[in-house]
Amino acid sequence: MAVFPSTARPASVRAASEADEIYGATAQPSWREVDWREHLRTIELGGKRVNYVDLGSSDEPPIVFVHGLGGSWQNWLENLPRAARERRALALDLPGFGQSEMPTGDISIPGYGRCVEEFCQRLGLGEVVLVGNSMGGFIAAEVAIQHPQRVARLMLVSAAGLSITNLRRRPVETWGRVAAAVGTWGAAHVRGMIVRPRLRHIALGYVVRHPTRLAPDLCWEIMSAAGRPGFIDALEALLDYDFQDRLGDIRAPTLIVWGSDDMLVPVKDASEFERLIPHARKVIFDDTGHVAMLERPETFNRCLMEFVAGTGPADDPASERVETTA
Repeated sequence: MAVFPSTARPASVRAASEADEIYGATAQPSWREVDWREHLRTIELGGKRVNYVDLGSSDEPPIVFVHGLGGSWQNWLENLPRAARERRALALDLPGFGQSEMPTGDISIPGYGRCVEEFCQRLGLGEVVLVGNSMGGFIAAEVAIQHPQRVARLMLVSAAGLSITNLRRRPVETWGRVAAAVGTWGAAHVRGMIVRPRLRHIALGYVVRHPTRLAPDLCWEIMSAAGRPGFIDALEALLDYDFQDRLGDIRAPTLIVWGSDDMLVPVKDASEFERLIPHARKVIFDDTGHVAMLERPETFNRCLMEFVAGTGPADDPASERVETTA
């Protein structure tokens, strides 16, 4: 099992003022212009209700987004509207998170993989482009191993699954305490914290490079999903499962996206995923933390749609592309 302790450290509040102008800028089309109630759906998987969002249409393979630990479908707010311009775009709340019910059995990475596969099967999605962040990347890769016929393309965003033991270090423990606390706070308390830049920095500083540069309403959507009942069981599932020796079974073209200053999963893991997955290439976003799709949504969306179209770095066998902010 590879273990690369992250050397990234939290940025200061002052450092946010020095970040480039595209950091945290809202992607276009804006998620705020979407009436999300029109796109919310539920489906029964394994006898339990699963919440998801579904927008756009196309004859091409749909894009399915899978959130990370403590997240929900809202983790993809900055990306879904852009993806839906060209493809059907779906994002689910994993069982035990968001508005989905806890699963009947124990939470596990293989179990979540089967859940995503059943989700795609029940909705008749056929081949899909599977995009996962953090634990969602772990799950997406597991789906590509378990069900290679399902995954046309795979995008791993700061994916868990390699530096497992490093997850026991202070950053995840700190975020776990914050997530648990948010689950017990009232909405007014959470909103009060989010609108205060320094408190927002304290709450999200281990996940986001410059929390004060993200809009308060986006932070609210992210943090309102914290404290769900599946958190502890899912964290244990991350620590108890190792698939490193099976990553070579992935046949789908794979794009690996990482933040250069990810504190939760070290950026060296991007190179290890690239080495272990046969048809993989990596992209590193400069001055970025664990959720590149929210911190640099325009850059992320461009990479995503290039990849979907087959014109990105994963389709160039000679490429190793590093995104800078110049």
